[in-house]
Amino acid sequence: MSSRPDSRAKRVRLSPGERREQLITLGARMLRERALEDISIGEIATRAGISRGLLFHYFPTKHDFHLAIVNHANAELLERTTPDPTLSLFDMLQDAIERYIAYVTENRTSYLALLRGPASASPELVALVNATRMALVNRILTEAPIQADDPDRPRLALAVRGWIAFVEETTLTWLREEPIPREALVDMLVTSLPALALNADLAAALRQ
Repeated sequence: MSSRPDSRAKRVRLSPGERREQLITLGARMLRERALEDISIGEIATRAGISRGLLFHYFPTKHDFHLAIVNHANAELLERTTPDPTLSLFDMLQDAIERYIAYVTENRTSYLALLRGPASASPELVALVNATRMALVNRILTEAPIQADDPDRPRLALAVRGWIAFVEETTLTWLREEPIPREALVDMLVTSLPALALNADLAAALRQ
């Protein structure tokens, strides 16, 4: 009898919900190392200790599985960048941006691929990415010292959405080239928000 250990993953009995979450988590981990379109269904199944066919019991198609992975990654990004309410408004923004840059640096392959790779052309994936952008916009508007019925609110909302696009594009370039230190990148992104908003009250509040 061979004494070599079995190289196959050990099958573990999980509830349907636990199994689905396991598969998504494995996919999200793999997403840190490769583009979404390069994630192997067979490799995920092997790591989970199940058959390839069983994976499609939980996700009707490979595309559905990919959507679940991206949704998980987006939720993780939002969780990692949750504002710290104990900080002043300016420090809260700086802290969130620092954690944002830390997260995308750890996940640079997936960040670059989702925003600029083949997967970025998928309407469903675009919708998920846009939902995450709007969640970030709403966070900022929630903390901004301006009332919901203020006539300048729509202009501020538009400016913040433009700032999110600036943050993404600048971060993408920085990840590829790193022309300046991370601290300088964070400072540029943080100080650009009040400048873009063109709102004296907001700028003054951020600097308090």
